[in-house]
Amino acid sequence: MMAVAAAQKNREMFAIKKSYSIENGYPSRRRSLVDDARFESLVVKQTKQTVLEEARNKANDASLEECIQQAKGEHVPAEQNVELQDEQPNLEMAVEDEYVAVEDIETETANEINAEQSTGDDERPTKNDYGLTEDEIVLANAVSESPEAEATIQSAALVVRLKEGISSLGRILKAIETFHGSVQHVESRQSRIEGVDHDVLIKVDMTRGNLLQLIRSLRQSGSLSSMNLLTENNISVKAPWFPKHASELDNCNHLMTKYEPDLDMNHPGFADKVYRQRRKEIAEIAFAFKYGDPIPHINYTEVEVKTWRSVFRTVQDLAPKHACAEYRVAFQKLQDEQIFVDHRLPQLQEMSDFLRKNTGFSLRPAAGLLTARDFLASLAFRIFQSTQYVRHVNSPYHTPEPDTIHELLGHMPLLADPSFAQFSQEIGLASLGASDEEIEKLSTVYWFTVEFGLCKEHGQVKAYGAGLLSAYGELLHAISDKCEHRAFEPAVTAVQPYQDQEYQPIYYVAESFEDAKDKFRRWVSTMSRPFEVRFNPHTERVEILDSVDKLETLVQQMNTEILHLTNAIQKLRRPF
Repeated sequence: MMAVAAAQKNREMFAIKKSYSIENGYPSRRRSLVDDARFESLVVKQTKQTVLEEARNKANDASLEECIQQAKGEHVPAEQNVELQDEQPNLEMAVEDEYVAVEDIETETANEINAEQSTGDDERPTKNDYGLTEDEIVLANAVSESPEAEATIQSAALVVRLKEGISSLGRILKAIETFHGSVQHVESRQSRIEGVDHDVLIKVDMTRGNLLQLIRSLRQSGSLSSMNLLTENNISVKAPWFPKHASELDNCNHLMTKYEPDLDMNHPGFADKVYRQRRKEIAEIAFAFKYGDPIPHINYTEVEVKTWRSVFRTVQDLAPKHACAEYRVAFQKLQDEQIFVDHRLPQLQEMSDFLRKNTGFSLRPAAGLLTARDFLASLAFRIFQSTQYVRHVNSPYHTPEPDTIHELLGHMPLLADPSFAQFSQEIGLASLGASDEEIEKLSTVYWFTVEFGLCKEHGQVKAYGAGLLSAYGELLHAISDKCEHRAFEPAVTAVQPYQDQEYQPIYYVAESFEDAKDKFRRWVSTMSRPFEVRFNPHTERVEILDSVDKLETLVQQMNTEILHLTNAIQKLRRPF
């Protein structure tokens, strides 16, 4: 629990606090998941840089040291900071040069060193600039939370690069002892970096406060080329926190604003005070929602129902000819169950119940557009975050941001199809722990499939993208000869430039949902994420498959399922 809390605090520290506006660098006037992801990557980099610089300035001003000087009675006075280069060797602990496990982390630490060097000569740390890494800033923030947090035992790995030979190691181990640390593991080898004699990996357990003091002391040593901290429990901002259970989606509601009635004078509802107040009321209802709550009922006004009726009847006329078969089947089911009717808007709760019964998907209300990472993460749990507000009545066939009509008519029918639901979930699972660059690519794939995708059906091109099925103007454009159709290949689709000033010039056509899933899985396997995940529908938990034990458990479960499948096949083959 402590690790999870720390991870969430670290996430908040680097959270995006800028609104999605052109003034803040947003690349377009109309919201899209693709532009969101690109904007988020840019802002996250800027935010991280600001946080790192502030922390480094604090370290140089010695204000940080004042906050962490004591560690529950294990205080080490500043004047006793260890001068490693002046002490005599102490090699009571034997260290073998043949160990090679340091190689596993060489790439990461070398990249960090190169990143620091690439900032330019003017920004290189001086003798008193400790060049704090992201891990160290995470640690410093944890230390400053409370005396209890400061005294918490932290497991960590230190990677030190020795300039003056292995004799310096004894002095480092003595420094760890001075700061009341416990050495758990030591490995060394001759370095492959010019100007460095040995690389050493040291795993230690010590209080957070003392660990930070140790790092500061080591950074002042002239005998070290560099020193890097690799914290355990995976709470580094370099490996983004992501929800492991459906309840943690309560922490994934980082609402981002760009094109809303209160903020943009071009919004259809900007001058409509009643509409703006209505949007605020519905947003507050969504903000109050927590995991396990029933989805709040919205009493839609006559004006909102009129807007729904106009769009619903248009889609009802166009769907039989232009929508894919899976959409048409689900649309008919929704009509048969009296969820899709023209005299009232469906409630999210009844729609959620319908989806759960058909594919296991469910809904949770969202106050507006989320960050790309948060939105995609919810799909991993077969949860779709849906708005409940309705577009302005003066613009019934176009909305500058997704509204409940777009969600209901565009997304919900296909989320009731088992194959499409699985494809959506796999996009969400692929996003968990992905880098910012990979989130951009996943968002682009999502945009050109789930939002604006086309598929083949009996030699004809049909629409399955929600953005097409809920906007008849672009739907007619997408199936016309005025645009280019390309075969869906995730690696190509993921880097396709997107523009929102007019209809897309290029659309991607899938042979089928099964073909799209197969291609997507093969592409995801090339992503840089160092682990695999799976969703356990019984516990609503995402499991990280990063150990032999977890893999063995999964194999046992699969063997049970295969046994049921084999028995079913044998029974089907029996003669009557």
